[in-house]
Amino acid sequence: MRLSYNLIFLLILLSSQVTGQALPDSKKDTWKGFERSYFKINKRSAYTVKPAKALPGNPWVWRSSFPDWHTEMDSLLLVRGFHIAYVHADDEYGSPADLQIWDEFYAYVTDSLKLSSKPALEAVSRGALYAIGWAKRNPGKVSCIYAETPVYDFKSWPGGKGKGPGDADSWKQLKKAYHFTEQQALEFSDNPIDHLDGLAAFKIPVLNVIGINDRLAPREENLDIFVHRYTYLGGPALVYPITDGPQEMNGHHIPIHHADRYADFIVSNSYPVKNILPYSDYFKVRNGLTNFYQTVKQQKKATVAFAGGSITYNPGWRQKVCNYLMERFPKTQFHFISAGIPSLGSLPHAFRLQRDVLDSGKVDLLFVEAAVNDRVNRTDSLTQLRSLEGIILHAKKSNPFMDIMLMEFADPDKNQDYQHQLIPVEIANHERIAAHYNLPSINLAKEVYEKIKNKEFNWEDDFKDLHPSYYGQELYFATIKSLLNTCFNQSAALKQTGSLSQKASLTYKKAILPKELDKNNFSKGSYQDIKNAHYDVNWKIDKNWTPSDQKATRAGFVNVPVLSSAHPGSSLSLSFEGNAIGIAVISGPDAGIITYAIDGSPKKQVDLFTQWSNSLHLPWYVLLGSGLKKGSHVLNISIDKNKNSGSQGNACRIVYFLKN
Repeated sequence: MRLSYNLIFLLILLSSQVTGQALPDSKKDTWKGFERSYFKINKRSAYTVKPAKALPGNPWVWRSSFPDWHTEMDSLLLVRGFHIAYVHADDEYGSPADLQIWDEFYAYVTDSLKLSSKPALEAVSRGALYAIGWAKRNPGKVSCIYAETPVYDFKSWPGGKGKGPGDADSWKQLKKAYHFTEQQALEFSDNPIDHLDGLAAFKIPVLNVIGINDRLAPREENLDIFVHRYTYLGGPALVYPITDGPQEMNGHHIPIHHADRYADFIVSNSYPVKNILPYSDYFKVRNGLTNFYQTVKQQKKATVAFAGGSITYNPGWRQKVCNYLMERFPKTQFHFISAGIPSLGSLPHAFRLQRDVLDSGKVDLLFVEAAVNDRVNRTDSLTQLRSLEGIILHAKKSNPFMDIMLMEFADPDKNQDYQHQLIPVEIANHERIAAHYNLPSINLAKEVYEKIKNKEFNWEDDFKDLHPSYYGQELYFATIKSLLNTCFNQSAALKQTGSLSQKASLTYKKAILPKELDKNNFSKGSYQDIKNAHYDVNWKIDKNWTPSDQKATRAGFVNVPVLSSAHPGSSLSLSFEGNAIGIAVISGPDAGIITYAIDGSPKKQVDLFTQWSNSLHLPWYVLLGSGLKKGSHVLNISIDKNKNSGSQGNACRIVYFLKN
């Protein structure tokens, strides 16, 4: 097949963009008798040193700073078949800009040079600021860490805010790198001693070689805090104090007498190289995120929304994605909308999208997840498809330039489906919608299952629950970040080809929507006010409803107006226009059974009591009718005298009517 010149050029650019525009040059020399090759990463000098005979899988050591200091261990590792690599970023002190350089360097040496996906990090002194900072953001990409006289808190050095002397010039340089005022630097809470949960969850071994009397980076301000916090969280940390030989520079420069032991530490934790399934196996880029990329690069102002259930609501991957976007695009002002509500799946999302997301302003990027709760809530396949398609169409009609990403999270049921070589219905529906509308999607459920099968981790000890542990949150973030990076790098490459034949790529792409999969989708889904109902004297509206039994509630479904009755026979009616109708209720310990009919059709019953109702006043969305003829309709509801055997009453508490 013959490719056009422009397409070939685009592919070359994509390759360079994915690696941060790494531009290898022809300069080579020898280092310790081994071939060293130089290149540039984002205008930063970098190099790799090649062993005479590389070990299978190409294990490597990544020096974070002072590459010519104490090189005995590196020499031994080269002899044993390890590569050595280094990128110069010493003047950035582990700042977000520094870590972006590290990301680009890692992408280049793993993608283009085919070094292993899990290097050993070698951090000397301030190098711990870079190495631990990067490892915390990428625990799945690290085999182990060797730290020599490490600085774990920059307030200690170069700040000199404790017992150590600090370094005024370096402190000034650090604040400039971080764009900090003095106060902001002192209040910074993401030093290497902070937020170690993810690193500890991945059990990354850290060997600390220290001077027993280091007064430049006092151990009580650095090492001791790190080791205490890291091991408390379950992370493995070793300490080897050096007590002999000349210890210069306030005890910060120490002799290394047993480099072979430290080399053994790295080899034992890095080799044999394990076969790690790549993140890219589990996402599809399709049309990518070109419009969003244009927004953050040109307008410098963007809104990102997250619609999902408890896995979106809970702390974890979502905050990491927000932090990543702010670090990757530091000149962009971001507005983040957190619209995760526990227990809610695609049906609730379709009807709450307008109020919970779109009413907050123009959205540029929307993350949507519903696969877990659609299974847990037993949402039927047709309703899933109509809901998901409705979300996409509703969002795109509100802003034709909005980019949307669909995500499918893991749960035990999906693991069982994959074990039986079945594609979970929820995954199939998410992917069908994503493919039809050419949206990026990410199958985290399949990734979790296959990585467990590949013996990278296990569910019981590492992932633990459908609400992921720290390990699971880090895995989710890593794969989402990989998809985002791929999309952004492709957009950047397209932009570079604009001078040739891709000028259209420099402008926003308005969504050209294909034919709808189901004309009865919920693209006009919205809430209808409970005040619009006509009801008898047994119903009342509590303007600020709270439970009287002290059971748990969900945000957005407490201290809100509720139309309620607990009297069997109580009835109400609602006139509406549209092709679908439903109710959003609060299902607690006394939830009852309702009887309903639409336009005088045969009556049907719905039990509002759920398996969770005895412990929680649960937001519960009930679709009463869909695929109705266009026009006017009347819904009639009454409370049945019967109730679920597990329920304590006959209550019906309506927060919203659902109308499409």
